[in-house]
Amino acid sequence: MPMYKTKHMGFKSTIARPFAHLIARRIERWSANALDEQAKILNTLIAKGRVTAYGKDHDLGRVQDYADFKNCVPIRDYEGMRPYVDRIKTGESDVLWPGKPRYFAKTSGTTSGVKYIPISNDSLPNHFGTARDALFNYYARTGNGAWLDGKVIFLSGSPELDEIAGIPTGRLSGISNHLIPAWLKTNQMPSYVTNCIEDWETKLDRIVEETLSRNMTLISGIPPWVQMYYERLIDRSGKRFVKEIFPNYSVFVYGGVNYEPYRAKLEELVGKRLDSVETYPASEGFIAFQDSQTEPGLLLNTSSGIFFEFVPANEVFNENPTRLRLHEVEPGVNYALIINSNAGLWGYNIGDTVEFVSTRPYRIRVTGRIKHFISAFGEHVIGKEVEEAMLQATREAGVQVVEFTVAPQVNPPEGGLPYHEWLVEFDRLPANMEGFAASLDERMIRQNIYYQDLIEGKILKPLRITPLRRDAFREYMKAEGKLGGQNKVPRLSNDRKIADAMTHYVLPNPYL
Repeated sequence: MPMYKTKHMGFKSTIARPFAHLIARRIERWSANALDEQAKILNTLIAKGRVTAYGKDHDLGRVQDYADFKNCVPIRDYEGMRPYVDRIKTGESDVLWPGKPRYFAKTSGTTSGVKYIPISNDSLPNHFGTARDALFNYYARTGNGAWLDGKVIFLSGSPELDEIAGIPTGRLSGISNHLIPAWLKTNQMPSYVTNCIEDWETKLDRIVEETLSRNMTLISGIPPWVQMYYERLIDRSGKRFVKEIFPNYSVFVYGGVNYEPYRAKLEELVGKRLDSVETYPASEGFIAFQDSQTEPGLLLNTSSGIFFEFVPANEVFNENPTRLRLHEVEPGVNYALIINSNAGLWGYNIGDTVEFVSTRPYRIRVTGRIKHFISAFGEHVIGKEVEEAMLQATREAGVQVVEFTVAPQVNPPEGGLPYHEWLVEFDRLPANMEGFAASLDERMIRQNIYYQDLIEGKILKPLRITPLRRDAFREYMKAEGKLGGQNKVPRLSNDRKIADAMTHYVLPNPYL
């Protein structure tokens, strides 16, 4: 395991250093033996699941191997699991997993409304031990543990919890606040009272007040909301860069969205390039984390209570899709991610698509959401494609984008052929908007053969950009009651709900 020069260390970083190296070695061992780890987890899940209501309904007692498992455990989304969750909510035990859940993680779904995802005592180490391991692994591999000696901030949801049938219930990020170990709580910002504020802008102002004079060393959050924090820090302090406010700030931790479209703007606000650690946490489980500062992708969390399955993305809506185990996957193929967990999720389709960038070890990158795509004309454009096209085009043009989303325009009000409409909030507008749009379109053609056929066959005309005014997406999210926290703007929609709502924020037509 490559190690780097240790930076200046204080008391906490010195004490934690041996533990960080121990964790890094442990990660190295289980990632090298991922297939064995997955086999052990499957056996454990089956053994414990047999005694549950779900296990009896699905005859887990007769499962001898993976072929039996696939026959007994169907793939389901939340709607398919809801009847079992509803039984837990009435107070029943031993429904999906032995006993009752320790928590319900409450999250919103696009089609299911509010979802209640069980977290068991057995699954707690997956959620919260993995977050710790990701950061300590970073320390061991880079020598930078100085973030432990200052203040750290997690921009998250409210830690206030409700109860359902005696089960504490709230957002996953809020639950996390209750499980931060005592030794780290003294480092944590903001205060509990501030974290409980529901209104995002009020909360953000209070966070700025509390942190402005502190020695912030690590900041964690979703990039668009961290950008708001940076901007308010600069505005309030009168400084030019965040590095002048927090000279010891050295690590940015993020998850939930691709950082690259935001990187240039965030680093411009900080005034320097920072190490970053990407994580892939979900209410259903902590799926993967960045284990290297030099290798691409996120290390799949194969030794933490989750048995993974993968369905080729183009089969996910089939009645009997192909289901693959880890040793059957191939790099570069888009898969729907299916999990079976020690919280009682069985054959659960979490709605994300991933592709492997490596199988030694197994590293992935998130390519999008199953329901976030455009295929109004059979093109099946996915999130990875639009983000890569935008990243390349902005770099070439020397412009920066704050946020964007893409939707089909099937019946253009101006007449003519349909097209993809890109609604973009620029930090700085391109000097030549038509040239920028053409560059973006060319990059989409290179990535998606179906889109290429539609453009060359004159079924679609090249994409059009609709530039939006400053803070358009923030105002839209505020109007939707989704400002801040873990809420994200979908990159892609197969309808025009978001696109039509953004008409209030459109700048004058750049094509005139």
